[in-house]
Formats: sequence, structure tokens, C-alpha cells
Amino acid sequence: MTGLIDIVVLSLLVVTAVMVGQLRNLFAAAMLTGMYSLLSAVWMVVLDAPDVAYTEAAVGAGISTVLMLATLSLTTEEEREASLIEPGPLFVALITGAVLLYATLDMPRFGDPSSPIHTHVGAMYLERAPHEIGVPNLITAVLASYRGYDTLGETTVVFTAAVGVLALLTAPPLDRRGLPFRRTASLDTSMASQSTLGGDGSLPQTSLADDEVAT
Repeated sequence: MTGLIDIVVLSLLVVTAVMVGQLRNLFAAAMLTGMYSLLSAVWMVVLDAPDVAYTEAAVGAGISTVLMLATLSLTTEEEREASLIEPGPLFVALITGAVLLYATLDMPRFGDPSSPIHTHVGAMYLERAPHEIGVPNLITAVLASYRGYDTLGETTVVFTAAVGVLALLTAPPLDRRGLPFRRTASLDTSMASQSTLGGDGSLPQTSLADDEVAT
């Protein structure tokens, strides 16, 4: 039964990733990336990693989706079509993927009881955590104490990314030269003259009451 769930979830992940790559509507792509994060969280639960699932659901499906939607409010909803296909980034992505797949060949099989994590680290955590940490939940003890610096680094990365995105969203608009856009004096004079003469350049019409007051 678990194998069937893995196949279904992984198939949905592949289909979602392909749809994100094919879509030109950025709003739909942002929503599908949130769905991809939720499916990843489900798969982590199936793999008995609820702590990773919580992080993926909160950061990937929650914060990241909100930041992408906030960014789309300042841009267009449609992606511009690229005029040329750059072979360089595609080559780098293929080489990186091949190296990562080759690295997985040296990993122990999933659930192997003789793997290093089960023969050394895992047994030490199970034996020492209740006495050294005093926290009933073993996952909390590992994340907050044994891997405390790692958790602090992950939090710092997420916080830095959020600050960077907020800085980009609140940045002033730039002109064609890359400088902050400023309204020039000629533009202000033109707008003032248009408001005085009217939008078509004609003099504003006065009412009879205004003429009587003037006389």
C-alpha cells in the first residue's frame, strides 16, 4: 500500500512540475508551485519525516506562495516568450542533474538497517536524548539541540530571503537607465498647463455666476 501511495504522489509531482514549466500564466504557475510543495509535504509524511513535512508546508506552500503572489501584483500575469534558447543554462542543469543522480548510487537503500544513520547516529539519539535533553519528543530534541546550529542556519536563510523579497517589492521604480524614476520639472509644468487650459488645450469655461462676481 505504501508503494502505491509513493507512485501516485511522485507521479503527481512530475505532472505538476511539467505543467509549471509549460504555463505562461504566472498566477497559475505560482499556484501550482504551492500545490507542488503540498505534494512534497505529503510525500515526506509517507517517508516518516513529519518535521520536514511541516517545514515544507509552511515555507514552500505558505510563505513562498504569498511572496510570489505579492510579486505578481507589481508585474504582469503573462510570461514574455524568450526570443532565443540559451544552451548554457540547459547544459549546466543537465550536468548538475546527472551528478546528483550519480551521487545517489552511493547512498544506502531506503530503510536499510545497516546504514550509518541506523547503526551510529540514530541509536545514540534514542539512548541519550531522554537524559541529555529531557524533551519527550525525539524530533524536537534533535532539531532544537543536537542540530541546533543547523536549524538556526535554516532560519537565517529563510529570514534573509524574506527580507530580500520585501526589499525588492518596496524598491522605487527605475527608468530606462536604471536610475530611480523622478518626475521632471517639464512634466510638472506640462501637467499644470493641462490642468489650467483643459485636457484639449482650450480655456476653461466659466459660468454666468462667475462672470457676475468678477464684474
